[in-house]
Amino acid sequence: MPTDRSPTSAAELLDLAFEDHALATTRARALLAGTPDPWWESVGRHALGLVLRDTGAMQPALRELRTALRLAVRSGDDDRAADVRATLGLTLVTQGRTREGLAQLGRAVAGADDADLAAKVLMRRGLSLSWVLGRHDDGLADLHDALAGFRATGNAAWEASTRNVLGLLLLTVGDVVAAEEQVRAARDMFVDLGHDVEAVLAQHNLGVVAQTRGDLPAALAAYDRAGERYADLHLDTTPLAMDRSTALLAAGLPREAVAVVDAELERRHGLPVQRAELQLRRATALLAAGEAAAALDQARVALAAFRRTGREWDALHAHLVVVRAREMAGRVDRRLLPTARRVAEELESARSEEATVAWLVAGRLAARLDPAAAAGLLAHAAAHRTDRTALVRAGGWLALGLERELAGDHRGVAHACRRGLAALDTHRATLGSSELRALATGHGEDLARLALAQAVDGGPRSLLWWSERWRATALTQPPVRPAGPDDVTAPLAALRDNARRLQTARRDGGDVARLEAERARAEDDVRRRLRRAAGTSPTASADLDVAGLVAAVGGCALVEHMEVGGRLHAVVVHDGRVRKVALGDADEAVRSVDFALHALRRAAAGRPAPLAEAGSRLQETLLGAAADLLRDAPAVVVSPTSRLHGVPWGLLPVLADRPHSVVPSAALWLRARERRPASTRAVFVSGPLLTTGGAEIDVVAPQHHDAVVLRGRDATVERSLAAIDGAGLAHVAAHGRFRSDSPLFSALDLEDGPLTVHDLERMARPPHRVVLSACESGVMAPVGAGELLGLVATLLQVGTAGVVASVAVVDDRATVEVMVDLHAGLRDGADLATALLGARRAARGDPVREATAASFLALGV
Repeated sequence: MPTDRSPTSAAELLDLAFEDHALATTRARALLAGTPDPWWESVGRHALGLVLRDTGAMQPALRELRTALRLAVRSGDDDRAADVRATLGLTLVTQGRTREGLAQLGRAVAGADDADLAAKVLMRRGLSLSWVLGRHDDGLADLHDALAGFRATGNAAWEASTRNVLGLLLLTVGDVVAAEEQVRAARDMFVDLGHDVEAVLAQHNLGVVAQTRGDLPAALAAYDRAGERYADLHLDTTPLAMDRSTALLAAGLPREAVAVVDAELERRHGLPVQRAELQLRRATALLAAGEAAAALDQARVALAAFRRTGREWDALHAHLVVVRAREMAGRVDRRLLPTARRVAEELESARSEEATVAWLVAGRLAARLDPAAAAGLLAHAAAHRTDRTALVRAGGWLALGLERELAGDHRGVAHACRRGLAALDTHRATLGSSELRALATGHGEDLARLALAQAVDGGPRSLLWWSERWRATALTQPPVRPAGPDDVTAPLAALRDNARRLQTARRDGGDVARLEAERARAEDDVRRRLRRAAGTSPTASADLDVAGLVAAVGGCALVEHMEVGGRLHAVVVHDGRVRKVALGDADEAVRSVDFALHALRRAAAGRPAPLAEAGSRLQETLLGAAADLLRDAPAVVVSPTSRLHGVPWGLLPVLADRPHSVVPSAALWLRARERRPASTRAVFVSGPLLTTGGAEIDVVAPQHHDAVVLRGRDATVERSLAAIDGAGLAHVAAHGRFRSDSPLFSALDLEDGPLTVHDLERMARPPHRVVLSACESGVMAPVGAGELLGLVATLLQVGTAGVVASVAVVDDRATVEVMVDLHAGLRDGADLATALLGARRAARGDPVREATAASFLALGV
């Protein structure tokens, strides 16, 4: 038994209570068995209380801590009593006994004489006030004071711990910049101290910070770095796997999310509850990947596990995944409808936001199995259209639209779809990155499909309006950037952090009401800032002015495609008229595109290729009778569906000898027409490992006054971004890598690594026009409800007026000639479409060069 009151020895035992529960318990009981004096008995009881609290035995923990406090007071050591009061106060607050807990914490702050202990007490009170009670300003003030205290006493370990906690709590108020600074400083301090476990946990937290601000590439990189050390240190890797899979799902990589969870399940043999959580995450990812049968099997396993362990909240949500997977897999019978109804009722009782989805599924099933019951079930979902949460409101409006469709009320369907899409616009405005916003539009796919199905039987102007209403709202909302007092960055980050904590609270029985109130305040803040910044509602930009579009097109022509019920339709705007043309099977149109791209690949390789046949097939399936409406148009703009953005439009006979450009949406074309260059500066960037060495740059760059040329070691990502920011023309000759599974990670290869979509979003002033001479640099991927992402889509979104890029593999040497011809036209004052027409004409007679020219598109203006 110790005979002296050694704070260092006591601190070692108390620290052990956090690090090794079993060993700390053994040593504390050995200490108590030796009949210690009140001071040491207080230390032993304190350690036992910490272990019991952290293992979930809250009532025994409180008994030990109260005993420890009485003994500390009896010992006459005010610091010992303050230390116990701080632990007791934090424990009471987490148990909902707020008044008593804060009183103990207040007495602890007042009673701590030792400066180092006073800082520790302030840290615990700050944690209670902010993390548990939501009093963020008071809590952060305590944590800042604690940090100053530890710096004054030279306690580097506790300073690092406080910085780590402070960083995560700063996310609650949306200060992601300060949060990252604190967590990064904590990680570096832990590394210097040799605290490997704490260092890797801080590295993990850097991923959480990046994910909160919507920077998915940085989040995934941070998680990967943390993962390299988790296994070596024998840490529980489940939290890391869950966070990584969440980021991958948000990035549109469900199969990679499945792989992460699979790897964790293979090495994990621990708590059944954690295994069940991983299985549910796997089922959710499989569902997102469209693998309904596999998702169903996995969700059933997770459901059984949650039921065995009494996790009712998780069991309900697993059951919903089972129902959704059965519907998607076509495993529908009459027994499924009452099951779906029961799941919806239980989720409603549990106040889950998933209740709307459950009622919708039940309503859709009833429409197939019991039409008389469908309206009532959809009405339950429609009741949520007044919810505070925009995503839930959208589900409610969709349900009302489906119910009105069953009733034959076309105007009611249109009204519901308008309101539902407006709610989703509000939801998507709260998502930081382009990819997150576009993925969120997946929730509107049913609304868009429902609205178009109604509009296709109406007038052509109405069909065009509905086609535009949803297809490119992500592209007409620029990424969120700091912009003065109305910047939404901070409240958006706070909202995302709240969503993470709210999900945990709902699952674990936390203070859901407080967090919902916090979310409501953050949402109101975002809405106010958006209104002030835009001078209107967040959804105003989504409404197309059809009359204004008709006037802007004038004597030229604009063709917009839409797919309804598997059939392709086109609306043609020309000479003040708007006409509708029914085409044919949408899948057949896609097959004709595949045939044309295959022909271009053969031609690029110098092999015989049926380019004329490919062009005729494209014209028949993509334009049909609409081709006759274009023959007197001096120029054509094409706005295809998301599945048709890989079309080499220059092969179509009606477009081959006519300037034409391609846009993701008519609204974006209107916006691009109004853009003006910030400068006349021309920038040329040459990436590594090019067969031609970027030979076109040697020819073209000298023709531009004061051209900036970056190649070799100078062509790094950061230098290239800095150079093209604000340029009038940027030409990038580099190998491209298109990621169809996640366009966020599409890239151009520069000297020090890939220039990604996310990098392009960081520019303050995008270049006015961009030429990308890489293979497939113009390929874009459909994401969500027919929207597009990729290198080109991102450039158009952030403010570039026009881009030249390829949609197929091209011959490197022929590309040099095409690029030289293109720049000759630009130098003469032509727009992109006219300059590219000149390059196509110059290529005639050379099959490889002709195929190369046809592979490039002018996108935008």
